[in-house]
Amino acid sequence: MNKNEIKGKVQRAKGAVKEKAGQVANNPNLEAEGAAEHDEGAVREAAGKAQRKVGEAVKDVGKKIKNA
Repeated sequence: MNKNEIKGKVQRAKGAVKEKAGQVANNPNLEAEGAAEHDEGAVREAAGKAQRKVGEAVKDVGKKIKNA
């Protein structure tokens, strides 16, 4: 897991808390802010996951070239 994946998970969790707090407090602005933050976190997490997968693929290719 890389830094972007971790930060994305944290951002998703914070967004979910804000979203629930907005629902409980009947505050649509806070709810919308939380939903947006949750979505941004999901995108960041996905980008981090893709970054990690590309890095792993590059390492695998490097190992195959080295062993050839």
